Parts: sequence; structure tokens; C-alpha cells
Amino acid sequence: MVPNVYDAEPIPAAAMAEVTRILSTGDLFRYTSDNSPVALLESEFAALLGAKYALAVSSCSAALFLSLKALALPRDARVMIPAFTFAAVPSSVLHADCIPVLCECGDDYRIDLADFAARLPTVQAVIISHMRGHTSDMDAIMGLCDAARIPVIEDAAHSLGTTWAGRNIGMLGRIGCFSFQSYKLINAGEGGIMVSDDADLIARAVIMSGAYEHNWQKHPVLQDTFARHQNKLPLYNLRLNTLSAAIIRPQLPELARRVRDGRRNHDHVAAQLNASPWLHVPQKLKPEQRAPDSIQFNVVGMTARQTADFAAIAAADGVKVQVFGASTDNARAFWNWQFLPDQPDLPQTRAMLVKACDVRLPARLSLADCDVIAAILTAAAEDVMGERLATGT
Repeated sequence: MVPNVYDAEPIPAAAMAEVTRILSTGDLFRYTSDNSPVALLESEFAALLGAKYALAVSSCSAALFLSLKALALPRDARVMIPAFTFAAVPSSVLHADCIPVLCECGDDYRIDLADFAARLPTVQAVIISHMRGHTSDMDAIMGLCDAARIPVIEDAAHSLGTTWAGRNIGMLGRIGCFSFQSYKLINAGEGGIMVSDDADLIARAVIMSGAYEHNWQKHPVLQDTFARHQNKLPLYNLRLNTLSAAIIRPQLPELARRVRDGRRNHDHVAAQLNASPWLHVPQKLKPEQRAPDSIQFNVVGMTARQTADFAAIAAADGVKVQVFGASTDNARAFWNWQFLPDQPDLPQTRAMLVKACDVRLPARLSLADCDVIAAILTAAAEDVMGERLATGT
């Protein structure tokens, strides 16, 4: 039987009990108490990541937007992002009254460092999207950005639990932004959180997130830092709601297991896909320890027609394959971002996206489930390309 890869893990019983308790009180606003589930989540998440401060907000997109606003960038500041990311990332840049500058990505889905370095002198900030959990060379990126004194925001929506040289992703730049959307390792349906060791930056973000009047006093940041910004910043009201926090908190102790099982599943399937001449899973970089809940691979030697046939055969057998660059509306293909002021020409990233495939591979699957998925994918590739292999054409 083909496993269902779209159902999330069950919400822990402790979360359901806490939601019931909250609903019985009607206390749904984070600032009506000093010890709300949202405040507890912020404290627990900061400790988990090794950060001084955390701010829970309505989404990772909200966290990216607030990060840019908290950096106090001027209007029309140029912000570099990878060309391989989700449409919410350039959207957050535009929402913050800044201009997205896209840089090329390679066949391994990571930032092309030569293109990144060439564009860096033209920007005032950088967002590094660890897209689908693939970490670019953060040593090189941080070295370049630190030397240029350009702040780095980490979009770690897909990377909770990933480490780089032993450090938690999200803790390498000035700010790290995470997602609790339903397909992430921690699932609240919607939600996000940002972490930083910079008290002034977090204070600005707290106020702008919707801590009006003196609600900021309920955040564990130096109070004179808040007082400096009182009534001087706009309020965007992007708070995380109490029920979402209650759902998230009992899942935090599950993270290590989900990371372990997700990595096991990914590597198990990757080995089988890489045994096919028609499929290739790029290797991770040496300092990176990933926390995947999906797998990405490139088709090898297939035309656009053959790639479409491969995806169709796999889907007919029960495994949905998303080819990032194969549809007119995929939100991860940069040429579909028609809201951008200028449409960039990025041939290297385009060439990668038209052959890059994505398959859900949640941590809750067994290895037997993974074998079924891998067999369907390799058989579909063989169905499309086997005759060519046999004839040598």
C-alpha cells in the first residue's frame, strides 16, 4: 500500500488538554497574563535554540517582515534572497518597502557563491533561505557578509533541527525565522517565531508585532530598550494566538525524534534513488546535519516531456512528484513571481528548477513505507527512460 504522506503527526494529548483548559476560561489573548502559553513557548524555544530572545508571531512570513522592519532599513533598501525560495520571501521584502535582489542557485539547490559575492556590494541586507532544508555554505556567506557589515536574516522555515558545524540553523545570522505551518516538523496549522541575541532588535520587533501601550513589559528584554521605542514604531499586529502556542509547546520535546527519523527516511530513500541512472539526490555539505521531512532530487537526461511523463506515471502509482519549474503557478519558481518590480533573468536557477523534483517524506513513515515510495519513483524513471537505455539513444 502506498503511504499517505500528507497527514500530519497526531497532536499530543497534552496539547488537546491545554486547548480545552484555555477554551474553558475564554482567555485567548497573550497579554492578559504574565505567563501565557505564548510567553512560555518563547522561553522554551529560545532555550531549545540557544538564543537569548524569541518572539512568536503569526507566520514565518510575518517573522521575515518584522526582521526587516526591526533592522530599520531605509525605504527601497535592496535585500538579496536566493532565487530558489518560496514566494512568501520576496513578498515579505516588498511588504517591508524593500527591493528583492535575486541571486543564482546551483543544481544542489544552494546559493551560487560567485553570484552571491558579485551582488553583495549592491544590497543592504541578506535573507538566506535554507530552502527545503538545504543549507548553503554558511561559513563563506557569513564571512562575506560580516566583512561587508551586511546583516543576515535566516529563513529557517524548513530547517528547525538542522545544524551547521554543530550550531543550530537560525543562530548564525542576526535573526532566525521559523515556521509552524502544517507541513513543518512542528505543526500548528499556522504560526512562526523569530530568535535573536540582539535585545534592541527584538524590542523593536516586539512592539511592531502588536505589543501596544505597555504590553512589552511582559517580555524578558531590558525594559529601557523597550522604553526607547515606545510610541515611535507602527503596530502591525502579527501576534501568535494563545491556542496555537498551546498546540506547539507539547511538540517541542518530539523534535529530536522527528529530526532523527526524518533524516533516516531521507537517507534511506536517497540511496535507492541514486542507484538509478535517471535520478540524482545532491549530497549535503560536510558541516550540515539536516532535519528533512521531504526529499528533493534531479531528473537526469530527461527532456521536459519525459520529465512530465515521469511525474505522471509516479502520480498514477500513488506518489505525487512536484517538479518545481514545470507548472505555470508553482510558488517556488521565480518567473511566476509576477509581482516583482523587475523580472530577473537567472538561467542557472531556471535550468535547475525545470529538473528539480520534490516528494513529501514525513518522519512518521516507516522504512517499509519509504521502500514503497522509492520503488515507485525508480520504476517510473525506468518506464520513461528504459527504452533509451536499452537502445543507447
